[in-house]
This record gives sequence, C-alpha cells and structure tokens, in this order.
Amino acid sequence: MKFVYATGGREKYFKATDVGDCVTRAIANATGVDYKEVYDRLFVLTKERRYSKRERHCKHETPRNGVFTRVAKKYIEEELGWVWVPCMGIGTGCKVHVADGELPSRGNLILNLSRHFSCVKDGVLYDTYDCSRDGSRCVYGYWRAPTPAERESWLERRSRALTEASEKQAAREDLAKRKAEAKKHNDKIRKSYAKKIRELERRIKRLEAERDAKLIVVK
Repeated sequence: MKFVYATGGREKYFKATDVGDCVTRAIANATGVDYKEVYDRLFVLTKERRYSKRERHCKHETPRNGVFTRVAKKYIEEELGWVWVPCMGIGTGCKVHVADGELPSRGNLILNLSRHFSCVKDGVLYDTYDCSRDGSRCVYGYWRAPTPAERESWLERRSRALTEASEKQAAREDLAKRKAEAKKHNDKIRKSYAKKIRELERRIKRLEAERDAKLIVVK
C-alpha cells in the first residue's frame, strides 16, 4: 500500500515528535477536523471516563500518550457520526490486512489496528510511519464516513440525545434548587423556634432539679 507521511497538523501546536498521538492523528487525517480540536475533545472525554480495574493500571492522562479505544469510539461514532465496519470476529481469525485490495479503494477510513490507529484515504496510507508491516498487519475494523441517509439518522439520534441530556441537566438543577429552598426554609423554622426550645430546655432542667431534690429529702 502506498504510504504518505502525515501528522494530522500536530506541528502547528506541538514541537514534540516522539509521541503516542496516533488516535488524534488518524482522526484528524481522515475527517479533516483540526488536530487541536480533536485533541482537546479527546482530552475531555478521557477525563470524564470511568476506568475499569484493568484500565486503572494504564491510564492515558492525555491524548499525547494514547487514547483508550472506547474513548475514541465514543468520539468517532457519537460526535462525528462515522460508521463502524468490523473486519473480524471471535474465532474468525484475521481476514483483512493493511494491504492493497483488502480495504475499500475509495473514501477515507480510520483503521483500528493492534495498539494503533491509522488512516487510509482512497487506498493510500496516511501516518507518520508505514504501519502496514508489508501488508501483513491485521485490521480489526475501521470507521468510514456516513452516507447522507446514515448522517441524517445520526443527526436525529444526536438531537434526541442532546435533548434528553438537557432535560436531565434541567431536572438535576431543579432538584438542587428545591433542596436548597427546603434547607433554607427548615433553617428559618429552626431559627424562629430556637428561643422557645431553649426556654423549654431550661424549664425541663429546673423540673428535673426539683424532682431530684424531693427524692433526696424523702430518702
């Protein structure tokens, strides 16, 4: 497969070259979205993610050092609307490689490889090095741009999801507001009865003292 050196636009923002930004780079190369925009969004999603016990031992703090596949999947599918195409399943073995004739020759693709993401555009590999291993590297699957019908369906789902998220946020804010109002009301009530409560406490103490005094006399 023909190879073209491409950083995705990293050099506009960072000087380092020996970094593990393959996810950011592949997405930027394939989609045309600005490198920093992709980087910043993946950074936020990484911070928001809840890690499994296994993942806690290998956290990726920033997209500079790598991104978990689940985080990349969330961004690519839910926020960009790209479509996942699996190339292998459990027990099927490797069927598709990074090689001519085994991937679509037209269109932009984001490849999910072993511990690596890369980009293919119209049958040409775009990356900072030739990751094809001479055509032997297995492709687990890839994301492709949606068709007009798929994009319309995705936009509808995204609109519903955003509406639901907005409604949930509004409900949380309303609940927090009502809790604050209830606390304020309860504090006001406690404050208004504080004097009476103190008087009753003093009276109870006097009665208890008088009772104890009578008991002593009787004994």
